Amino acid sequence: MSGARMGARNNAEWCDVVCASHGLTGRLDPDAWSVPRRSPPWYPDAVTLRPGVAADALLDRIDAGPGASVKDSFADLDLGPYGFRLLFAAEWIHRPPGAAPAAAPLTPVTSAEALTTWAAAHGGGELFRPPLLADPRVTVLARYAADGSVAGGAVLNRSGTDTGVSNVFATGVDVAEIWSGVCAARPGVPLVGYESGPGLDPALRVGFTRTGPLRIWLRA
Repeated sequence: MSGARMGARNNAEWCDVVCASHGLTGRLDPDAWSVPRRSPPWYPDAVTLRPGVAADALLDRIDAGPGASVKDSFADLDLGPYGFRLLFAAEWIHRPPGAAPAAAPLTPVTSAEALTTWAAAHGGGELFRPPLLADPRVTVLARYAADGSVAGGAVLNRSGTDTGVSNVFATGVDVAEIWSGVCAARPGVPLVGYESGPGLDPALRVGFTRTGPLRIWLRA
């Protein structure tokens, strides 16, 4: 499986976990993952899993009204004629198993109270709900400052033989330190994810490589 397909599949499963924590049931098949009701903020209503998915069929699976979003995993859809605009472009990334850069350890978040504190530092607030901590595929990681505040973090989600990295953030340290901590937390497995703009460079510096473009479309 190509790096882009691995990333898309892993990300689709993470989106499904997040939606399930909000009481939404997704649909997964070889073409795409989708959810029939509006997804939580910052999460797509559909993720394509192969090139060449028909736009009409994909949009029939979701509430395609204002606010709908689609993760075009292979940057090959044109949703402009359907009232969507391109929100941003990004790159799938992959890091093979291997030695990690030296880094301060990241600590797993294991309680609802700690998750609330982590989510406040992240900025996602109510998006991150306690059911996430009960899913064995998901690990929420935090970097704590000396005063006990959350200085950064990330989410890992296991999918098959690879682990996805998402929601990487830093408030009190260089974000490169968080990326290094993520690599140190899972040195023996392939890591996948996606980044755009300034967020891409720190991942590349710790051994990730680009594996293909993606685009996010938003219905105005």
